[in-house]
Amino acid sequence: MAANKENGDPVEMERLVEEPPSPTLPTVNPDVEASKPPGMVLPPWIYVVAWISFSSLVILFNKWVLVTLEFKYPVILTTYHLVFATVVTQVMARYTTMLDSRKAVKMTGRIYLRAVVPIGVFFSASLILSNVAYLYLSVSFIQMLKATTPMAVLLAGWALGVSQPTLKQAANVSVIVFGVIIASFGEIDFVLAGFIIQLGGVMFEALRLTMVQRLLSGDLKMDPLVSLYYFAPVCAALNAVIALLTEVPRCTMAQVLHVGLFTFFLNGLCAFMLNVSLVLLIGKTSAVVLTICGVLKDILLVVASMVLFGSQVTALQFFGYSIALGGMVYYKLGYEQIKGHLAEANRHWAAFGAEKPILRRISIVALAVFVGLALLGGVRHVM
Repeated sequence: MAANKENGDPVEMERLVEEPPSPTLPTVNPDVEASKPPGMVLPPWIYVVAWISFSSLVILFNKWVLVTLEFKYPVILTTYHLVFATVVTQVMARYTTMLDSRKAVKMTGRIYLRAVVPIGVFFSASLILSNVAYLYLSVSFIQMLKATTPMAVLLAGWALGVSQPTLKQAANVSVIVFGVIIASFGEIDFVLAGFIIQLGGVMFEALRLTMVQRLLSGDLKMDPLVSLYYFAPVCAALNAVIALLTEVPRCTMAQVLHVGLFTFFLNGLCAFMLNVSLVLLIGKTSAVVLTICGVLKDILLVVASMVLFGSQVTALQFFGYSIALGGMVYYKLGYEQIKGHLAEANRHWAAFGAEKPILRRISIVALAVFVGLALLGGVRHVM
């Protein structure tokens, strides 16, 4: 992994992406875990479930506030998330030991102005555009469009000289893009403005990741919470200026109270807990687990969007998105790792069948029914 960072490998950069419409900061040094006092040891699956839950909850929560509750001020919502994160990280830095690793960061005024502030600009733009897209597109379609992130990271890396293009990478990314194009053709509620806005958010995220990768060549070593400690104030200030110029004059207290102050508090808390769960997941598992969990989370979000918001996902979209997800997994892991993990999964599945054959049969039937209903629903929507 260290070799990936030194060479500016875009695969490693793309792995540092975190869930978009929430103030999740890059995992700059996932191999270094801050020393923690001994305590209760939890099984790894707890951290997996926590990260997937908070990551999905933040996205669905934002969609619910912006669309269902008709609080159509995505910049204000993003600014609130970042202010919430700023306040909490400042309190944690002063009264807890969870951010003590920041003392090892060689942060200077020059580095802050030349690295943190520009990255904060791109991060703010990415967050704002990602939230604005929810006003036009469904959660399921947005998750499909985010599959183009590897392509954007490669383009940004090539343009800024962080990485050199290879034919294999270009071919793999082309497969992902091809799948997303198919999924886009299958989208029923396609809105060009939302499509362009979301792709803009992906590109700004790719630029942010590329600049973070360049920052890795220095002495800065930060986990997600420490990154949030440094980046959140800059992003909050930038977003606040944009919000004051665009949305604050139109937003009324009645609209805020319609959503509810407690709802806003829970929304900000969920966004912050996403960062905490990411720290725990990285510290207790591995980059491979994070990659697989990311794909699983995207699939669950598509399903949740269909159930909660009535998003219509067609059979053509399922087909295209499957191609994109397959290409993304291959891009991140490679053939040998995929082969090894499939073999390991088969061994676990066989052991599960030997120990609990009835439960395995029930699982197969439930999965088959779910897939069948999803595909039939997609075909019905097309017709």
